[in-house]
Amino acid sequence: MQPGKNIAANIYMPIALLPSLLLQILVVGYTPGPANIYALAMSLKHGRRRSLVMWLGLLAGFSVAVTVTAVLAHFIGVEFSAGIGYLKYIGAAYILFLALRMWRNRGVAREKDGGECSFASGMIVQMTNAKMLLFDLTAFSTFVLPYSNSLADLLTVAAWLLLAGPGANLLWLLAGVYLRRFFAGHQRQTAAVCAAALALCAAYIVFSSK
Repeated sequence: MQPGKNIAANIYMPIALLPSLLLQILVVGYTPGPANIYALAMSLKHGRRRSLVMWLGLLAGFSVAVTVTAVLAHFIGVEFSAGIGYLKYIGAAYILFLALRMWRNRGVAREKDGGECSFASGMIVQMTNAKMLLFDLTAFSTFVLPYSNSLADLLTVAAWLLLAGPGANLLWLLAGVYLRRFFAGHQRQTAAVCAAALALCAAYIVFSSK
């Protein structure tokens, strides 16, 4: 960046890059992933009201994580990205824990599920979602940092990234609410399939390349 350049007078990224950012949000955010599968599983089992409480946890967790990531990118760049690779093991362990709990409780009344669908569980799933954290870093390093290191610009892109995180999670949740009526008589089987899907997500997180 040239000395004396007025950052405030410039757009944080060329407007021509906006379609690329939106395409990445669509591809990364709305495809199957830990938080999306979790949102679908919880809405299939618990319905709209309880799942929306859990979704608020996903929203809060993503908001905290993306804000912290933006602040770190502002002060030290993206050099800290290597540490996120270790976070995936924590996230995978928690996803597997939820999968095992869902399998164990597949025949248990919903009010006795042990907290598998709660604000806290949603927040933990999102804050340990290495896939989204690495995507956030990629977005910052591609669409902001080559042009500006302004914290305001980073936070502006962070706001767009809400579409990739909580926005996608909400869509999967609503899909589960709609599909729930078709699986009303097969709750045990549905819970078993969702538990298996979460377990596969945990395995993918661990064994996928960084």
